[in-house]
Amino acid sequence: MPSHNNLAVLAAAGSRKTQHIVDCVLRDPTRRVLVTTYTTENMNQLVDRLSAGTGLLPKHVTVMTWFAFLLNQCARPYQSAVLGEVGLMRGLNFVGARNRYIPRSSPKRYYLDGDGDMFRDGVAAFAYEANRLSDGKVIQRLTEIYDDIHIDEVQDLAGYDLEILDLLLKASTFVTVVGDPRQATFVTNNANKNKRYKGSGIAAWLEKRKEICAVENRLESYRCNQAICDFADGLFPDLPRTTSKNVEITGHDGVSAITPTEVPAYMEKYGPVVLRWDKRANTQGLSAMNFGQSKGCTFDRVLIFPTQPMIKYFRTRDPSQAGDRSKLYVAVTRAKYSVTFVIP
Repeated sequence: MPSHNNLAVLAAAGSRKTQHIVDCVLRDPTRRVLVTTYTTENMNQLVDRLSAGTGLLPKHVTVMTWFAFLLNQCARPYQSAVLGEVGLMRGLNFVGARNRYIPRSSPKRYYLDGDGDMFRDGVAAFAYEANRLSDGKVIQRLTEIYDDIHIDEVQDLAGYDLEILDLLLKASTFVTVVGDPRQATFVTNNANKNKRYKGSGIAAWLEKRKEICAVENRLESYRCNQAICDFADGLFPDLPRTTSKNVEITGHDGVSAITPTEVPAYMEKYGPVVLRWDKRANTQGLSAMNFGQSKGCTFDRVLIFPTQPMIKYFRTRDPSQAGDRSKLYVAVTRAKYSVTFVIP
């Protein structure tokens, strides 16, 4: 019987949403648990936290990326239901694109490239089709292997990923998903399926499933001070506001700007972590981290070399001028005390 004791935790940056997964997983070692997330970097962070830094996970815990889960736990075991035979599926083609003129009635060519690797945008759809054609055996197998399934960074899921998640929420396994609609800097695929729920739209998708999955909004940040929370919240005016639990005063707090000529002295005095859009950004020779790479990190202070749209947002506080709002949100909310923009 379906449990329907599922939980979605939608939480602002610094609200300890990933810690919620860690606490749940380690609470009861008798339960067989799967933890999954999209990126390898997030997976490594989960392994580090669940293993207390040793890299050795408790025996009851399995951690894998979302694509490893789809490929090895969903698609591969029942590939014959879709392809008509076994042993055809090799690995994952993450960068190639399927020929859009090939119909689904030719599944081998529709889902696989010439080497037998599955196209990235088709993995979730294949897993969904395998479950349908096998009379639900894909989901049934998962419920027999795992008591609990935890999905981190749920806002990264898209397309048929959400159909797989829907099936899991209706199954007997307990499912917990955590994420922040504001931090949708990555996406698992670019399929048209469920397009309106991509990224920040995940909140609306979950809202429609409140009967089978309770939705808990966490609006307190234990990382960022209130000034940083306010600046970041302004990027998403339609979402609930965040209350800071960081009340420490350091003498250099909040959001500010400096000119390029002031950067050396600022670095010497405050020692911030430097963040940039990508390696093409001019960071005056300073070692820097890309915005996306910083996701999940916490720093005392950050120095941001912004894009032109981000400069416009700093000056106007108009989110329509901010460019990629999610990446800016991630960059700003890495800091506990101060965020400083380099603006000519």
